[in-house]
Amino acid sequence: SVKEAVFPFIKFPGVDILLGPEMKSTGEVMGIGHDFGEAFAKAQMAAGNRMPLSGNVFVSVRDEDKAGILEAARELSASGFRLIATGGTARYLREGDVEVEHVYKVNEGGRPNIVDRIKSGEIDMVINTSFGAKSVADSYSIRRSSLDRGLPYFTTVAGAKAAARGIRAMLAGGLDVKSVQEYHKGIAAAKIR
Repeated sequence: SVKEAVFPFIKFPGVDILLGPEMKSTGEVMGIGHDFGEAFAKAQMAAGNRMPLSGNVFVSVRDEDKAGILEAARELSASGFRLIATGGTARYLREGDVEVEHVYKVNEGGRPNIVDRIKSGEIDMVINTSFGAKSVADSYSIRRSSLDRGLPYFTTVAGAKAAARGIRAMLAGGLDVKSVQEYHKGIAAAKIR
């Protein structure tokens, strides 16, 4: 089982989607599945977060997260996604034998930059970790543009890995629907054996 909080960010134009201590969710949902990936995918669906099954994934992570993001990047690439990354992340992923396309950061000066690509509908999911006031401020337009387009957005390595596993579960054969009682019966039957 995976529990997910629901936040009404889209109802507040201009607000940043980074969670802070003053934010409160408007509810919670839960996904139950045979494994973590299926449960995570169902929780995202229940929260209204559309998980893509194909397309382009933007990846830009801080240096401390580069080693951790490699697993998710490989899994997404193996699932048929095209990865698009900013300079440092693109170099790191290439060194890890992951095919990736480079895109300009918002403040690098080149065009099209990542916000241009998001606004033009070329990006289907975003993975972006940041830390520190400058990094957080620089990535605000990425977060806001993603929210405005309804893109799934992950701000941690753990979230990116979970998303990759959820997408893999969806691609493996869809998601079945069962009542809580059916799951309970299955657990009880397994304990008796």
